[in-house]
Amino acid sequence: MTGRNLVVAGGPLHDFAATTDGLVALAAAEGLASTLPTDPAAALDLLVDERWDLLTVDALLWTMPAERHAPLRDEWRFELADRHADALVAHVEGGGALLALHTAPICFDGDPRWRRLLGARWDWERSHHPPLGPVAVHRAAAGAAHPITAATDGFELVDEVYADLDVDDDVEPLLVSPVGGVDQPVLWARRVGRGRVVVDLLGHDRASIDHPDHAAVLRRALRWLVAPSSPAPEAQP
Repeated sequence: MTGRNLVVAGGPLHDFAATTDGLVALAAAEGLASTLPTDPAAALDLLVDERWDLLTVDALLWTMPAERHAPLRDEWRFELADRHADALVAHVEGGGALLALHTAPICFDGDPRWRRLLGARWDWERSHHPPLGPVAVHRAAAGAAHPITAATDGFELVDEVYADLDVDDDVEPLLVSPVGGVDQPVLWARRVGRGRVVVDLLGHDRASIDHPDHAAVLRRALRWLVAPSSPAPEAQP
């Protein structure tokens, strides 16, 4: 497997330099050459101008309207440009692949074009996560037959589990983890147009990316994402 991987990374409150380094290493092990611009807007400009096999988003980028985020705005405020949002859609619907990690549903202020690709968004009124700590991940019913997750029954690691996101009805979780006694989706895969999308809500830090079981899931996700697609009906977002 060979291909080109464009990485959009950066933001506050996480060590994205470390997690993206781990993701780039996993991609390289699968034959994917990664390009990682230091400026997320510059990375999205490359998505406008060039064709990529895979887009990896490991970032926390939004406009920070809440007053509690005011100290972060000067350095980290990010507003998604229309040309970038349109390029995200064109990339996936045109047959490109998208791997969206951890904080990706928080990105881009719930822009409906971005949310349509992922199938979920962070809801600032209700979404939350427990503190970083031990997490039990289980395979969901749909995961038993999917090539990304069929080989695992589940695993344990230290991570954050996002709970009560606004998730589309057609999202079928492959992996789940309980929060407050309710299974929360932590990984799913979907087709949008002619492209493929994997959303992995784990990956808070490098230890999560490097965890053997999680890393194995990510490598299988990369293979599924860039595998030649057989003809199939387009997903209805």
